[in-house]
Amino acid sequence: MDTERYLGLGLEPVLTTSELAEYLGVHVQAIYDLRNDGRGPSGFRVGREIRYRISDVRHWLDDLHEPQPSLALAEGQL
Repeated sequence: MDTERYLGLGLEPVLTTSELAEYLGVHVQAIYDLRNDGRGPSGFRVGREIRYRISDVRHWLDDLHEPQPSLALAEGQL
């Protein structure tokens, strides 16, 4: 894939379900399950295949990030 060429056209790179699963280190079925449950990243269909914009995956991952507990809470102080 010639990413530079597509970026020049203003198109964002996308991942296939297999590429996303490989990146996350999970089985492809896990991606399908997350999507089916409404808990996965936004995707769109191209024919029979689902594609994921990299920006949508980043946003989804940011939303999954758990905040660090404050030092006081970690030490059991309130």
